[in-house]
Amino acid sequence: MITRLSRLFLRTLRDDPADAEVPSHKLLVRAGYVRRVAPGVYSWLPLGLRTLRRIEDVVRQEMDATGAQEIALPALLPREPYETTNRWTEYGDALFRLQDRKGGDYLLGPTHEELFALTVKGEYNSYKDLPVTLYQIQTKYRDEERPRAGILRGREFVMKDSYSFDLDDAGLAASYATHRAAYQRIFDRLGVRYVIVAATSGAMGGSASEEFLAESPVGEDTYVRCVESGYAANVEAVVTPAPAPLPIEGRPAAVEHDTPNTPTIATLVDWANEAKALDRAVTAADTLKNVMVKLRHPDGKTEILGIGIPGDREVDDKRLEAAVEPAEVELLTEADFAANPFLVKGYIGPKSLQANGIRYLVDPRVVEGTAWITGADVAGKHVVGLVAGRDFTPDGTIEAAEVRDGDPSPDGAGPLVSARGIEIGHIFQLGRKYTDAFDVDVLGENGKPVRLTMGSYGIGVSRMVAVIAEQQHDDKGLRWPAEIAPFDVHVVIANKDAAAREGAEQVVAGLDSQGLEVLFDDRTASPGVKFKDAELLGMPWILVIGRGWADGKVELRNRATGAAEEIPAEDAVAAVTAKIRG
Repeated sequence: MITRLSRLFLRTLRDDPADAEVPSHKLLVRAGYVRRVAPGVYSWLPLGLRTLRRIEDVVRQEMDATGAQEIALPALLPREPYETTNRWTEYGDALFRLQDRKGGDYLLGPTHEELFALTVKGEYNSYKDLPVTLYQIQTKYRDEERPRAGILRGREFVMKDSYSFDLDDAGLAASYATHRAAYQRIFDRLGVRYVIVAATSGAMGGSASEEFLAESPVGEDTYVRCVESGYAANVEAVVTPAPAPLPIEGRPAAVEHDTPNTPTIATLVDWANEAKALDRAVTAADTLKNVMVKLRHPDGKTEILGIGIPGDREVDDKRLEAAVEPAEVELLTEADFAANPFLVKGYIGPKSLQANGIRYLVDPRVVEGTAWITGADVAGKHVVGLVAGRDFTPDGTIEAAEVRDGDPSPDGAGPLVSARGIEIGHIFQLGRKYTDAFDVDVLGENGKPVRLTMGSYGIGVSRMVAVIAEQQHDDKGLRWPAEIAPFDVHVVIANKDAAAREGAEQVVAGLDSQGLEVLFDDRTASPGVKFKDAELLGMPWILVIGRGWADGKVELRNRATGAAEEIPAEDAVAAVTAKIRG
């Protein structure tokens, strides 16, 4: 197929859009692949849509190869199934909710576990029908609070979601492994640099969960890995190795001290060293920081929660949010402090929290026998030597503190190092959460009901366009891998010579006859404009037909490497076809 640039619905831009923060956003807009309609909502123009469809084709081919079957469920969904699983409320403000003219409640689907479970329940009733895997490639909707980075984090996006249904846990494990391998093939074909990390299940529920993260400094996800062992996890899923408990017997009693003007960890450490509170130098790691948050649970109830972490750490918001899901985290207001006068800012300690019925969770490092400098619940006072398990007993532990480079790996093999990534896939062993909710049973071989077990597997298809643009670009523009480029070759007429133009038409026709997808720049624009556009648009091969045509030569450029070579004009079709087909 030949597409002429003179007729293509395309306008390239020389300047970056004002709201663009990351390279993919800038380049996809400048190259005319997408256009912004509203925050987090984009139109796909011809070049962008072709790229999106090419990625869909790769995903579809690999999913079909596993035996999965494609279906299409509606994006407009009734409230009732999501009410049954509590996700109508658990999703919180991220859900687009609406009503029809009769007052019926609906939502725009963020994901489809409920509907897939009900679909299988309605069609299958025998163990002989199983296992089965169904998938769709469909637009999803999530009301992101802060959509950013163009199509990397939008409110409307295309996702492949698939769901496996098995008779037992062994079958689920096999389906999970099949999807994991298929995802590796997909991302390898797309030329993405990625890592597979342990992850949390979040609102999806279930047990085993892994994320596929594309390596990128602009990624919103932080992951860590241990070079020695290969352990890798999203920071939200890192389990802090707890030190061994220490003996309590013989420990000196806790002592309350006047500590005026010490509402911060830094001022408290300065006081402790000046007062020689310990028989050694005091650091922030010797202090116990008590952070107060308010949880809003799905049923609308709120709860004040105290979190104790070593004073040399900060609370990681994402880890905290993952630890308390499906509740949402809010900051305490002045009204909350006024209503709870035992919460003395800068001097909060664990004893008053527990005495007033506030649930108190601590970092796993706060083990029995550890002694801390912490608030005495009175302005200008702290306690030195407060021992966990003797002077206070937490209600449990929570993974809320930041994970830092050099922290020990949970597998004990060495230190952790961190990096940034963009989530491109997530796979879950859901188990029976959704089949229990809807009683999805079939008759087993023995004639008794068998409750099915599910897996859920997602790929951000439209996000992949941006991810590949992030990883495959230079200062001139996009550089698409051949697997997903909108066209196989971009042919540029570099001068106005009639013979060269006629020759270009012949070459383009020849390439088309070989079954290649050709973008033909037949415009009357200057060569400089054409070359800049060719580099910006990013086709893997650029064939330049210009002054050399009179000497029987054309130039073939490799967009990925920047290499260029002259080839005989009479061999152009064969040479280009050979390059493209390897």
